[in-house]
Amino acid sequence: MSGSKYQYVKSYELADALLPNTFLVIRIDGKGFHAFSKAHKFVKPNDKNALDLMNEAARRTMQGRELNGECVLAFGESDEFSFVFKKSCKLYGRRASKLTTLVTSLFTSAYIFLWPQYFPNSPLVYEELPVFDGRIVQYPSEVELRDYLRWRQVDTHINNMYNTCFWSLVQEGGLTEQEAHKELSGTISSQKQELLFSRFKINYNNLPAMFRKGSLLIWELVQVESDESTDIVESSQEPKAELSASEPSRRPQKAKSAKTKPKRHVVVVHEDFIAEVWWESGRGAGVLKD
Repeated sequence: MSGSKYQYVKSYELADALLPNTFLVIRIDGKGFHAFSKAHKFVKPNDKNALDLMNEAARRTMQGRELNGECVLAFGESDEFSFVFKKSCKLYGRRASKLTTLVTSLFTSAYIFLWPQYFPNSPLVYEELPVFDGRIVQYPSEVELRDYLRWRQVDTHINNMYNTCFWSLVQEGGLTEQEAHKELSGTISSQKQELLFSRFKINYNNLPAMFRKGSLLIWELVQVESDESTDIVESSQEPKAELSASEPSRRPQKAKSAKTKPKRHVVVVHEDFIAEVWWESGRGAGVLKD
């Protein structure tokens, strides 16, 4: 109650408004997902259903009314997703705690809601729920922000190549997990690719792009069909007969014609955005501009 003698406790709350005119990145990470994925028998090294679920939860988060279109793109791999907000973002007065908890809770809610669609035979249990933590980081310019996203995509490649080799050695090579880790210790990218091809006939470059490059969510204009009613007046070559007072008049009929119109929508792509050309003349051109 306003004016209460207990109101003084509000003074203990710390102001946490973020700097103006900076890009904001909120990254959510799965907590304890090693045990969670094992409990639900995720396919190793990559479970397509699990990744598709992450992508759809991120899409719901990004395009939901809660964020008011302020999130311009998002990038995800494994059990993490990064959401990028433009410099002019004013949501919640740019309060760090509000923004971080909003995105983390919204993503988690969507993930749990969508779970049965992707894992209908593996229901969630009360003692083993999917949990995500979140953090927020500010970047002063496009240079640092682009490099942040490049860092996450390079990390995707490094992790996926290692995991692909590791699980090939375990599942097809008959090694124990400890033996597989030991064999891969100190190897570089070219050696891992050679191992995959020479021993398991796997061409790493032919693996699905989502596994190798992660998932990028971005706004695009998509053509959407809309039904619009059009007045159609029936015509006849014969002269019109006069209607009696008791005969109802014929009204023009409505016919529906399908038309397409552009609508802003979040799409999921799996592209290499490390090269500068993607940002200058590719899909990323102008995406970070207010």
